[in-house]
Amino acid sequence: MKRIFCLLSSLALVALCASAALAGKLEDKVVVYSTHGESLLEAVADAFEAKTGVAVEFLNLKGELADRVRAEKANPQSDVMYGGPSSVYQELQAEDLFEPFKPTWAAKVNPLFKDKDGYWIGTIQTPVLLFYNTEMLTAAEAPKDWKDLADPRYKDLLVFRNALSSSARATYSALLQQYEKKGELDKGWAFLKAVDANTKRYYGSGSLLFQAIGRKEAAISFSVLNDIIDNMTKNKMPLQFIDAKSGSPVITDGIALIKNAKHPEAAKAFVEFAGSAGVQAMLARKFNRMPTLPDALADAPAWMGKVKFKAMDVNWGELASRQSAWMQKWDAEVKDSAKDKK
Repeated sequence: MKRIFCLLSSLALVALCASAALAGKLEDKVVVYSTHGESLLEAVADAFEAKTGVAVEFLNLKGELADRVRAEKANPQSDVMYGGPSSVYQELQAEDLFEPFKPTWAAKVNPLFKDKDGYWIGTIQTPVLLFYNTEMLTAAEAPKDWKDLADPRYKDLLVFRNALSSSARATYSALLQQYEKKGELDKGWAFLKAVDANTKRYYGSGSLLFQAIGRKEAAISFSVLNDIIDNMTKNKMPLQFIDAKSGSPVITDGIALIKNAKHPEAAKAFVEFAGSAGVQAMLARKFNRMPTLPDALADAPAWMGKVKFKAMDVNWGELASRQSAWMQKWDAEVKDSAKDKK
């Protein structure tokens, strides 16, 4: 657990705190479980604490977040779940782990990015795109679609995240769903097995994956678009992302109130604040996270309004009921565990 302190103003939160004073006093702290990196969490936590005086305790659980929330159902130790794909939120919603709440900004969010009854709502839209090292492959040599990853000519040119990554779990599952929709799930598993045969390493860390690509240990991978852009601009890596012919999964990173939370009023205030246009724009500028709120785009980096890619047709609601079982099978029966690198 960690507590952080910083500065950011939000008119929306001023109104929120006024209404909270009428409804009930904010508790002195809020506990947040998240998949977001610590620097992003620090920025949001600092700003929230500076504005409200409410201390933020957060824990970055990466791929273990859902299991931790499940394990604590009878006695929740967290108040807010922040980060992770919508498929996981829908899975946990079905298990009665969230409390519905509609922040004031919810009405402006596209229905694709939220639960209609308010059990969770997206604060970040996260496209997952294929990319390659342009010093190792030309555009003509690079894959044009996900199915190309099974081509033997790419053997040992692929590196990926393992199933601890929530974006990787969502991507592998979304690819499987494309086969399931055609009644060809067995072909989907065969595809992933062929991709595994071409894969050189699986990494538990995104930074290690990009380092491997940068050292030319492999040429091709997939990642969330903001991480690709970060490495292209800040780290000057020779990367190019691919607009896959069949589309790219677009993950919605969400936020939700934990049911029976110990600090319910502070939790509502945190959700209101974390998804506000000001905070979404701040995360866009500092961390290249694409907002779900149209109002935030005006103060976001220009590329977010310009980048074009085809979105994959994914039924995230149906995927929620399959993802855990599919990823257990992928981890146990498809992926070569000898290729894992922590």
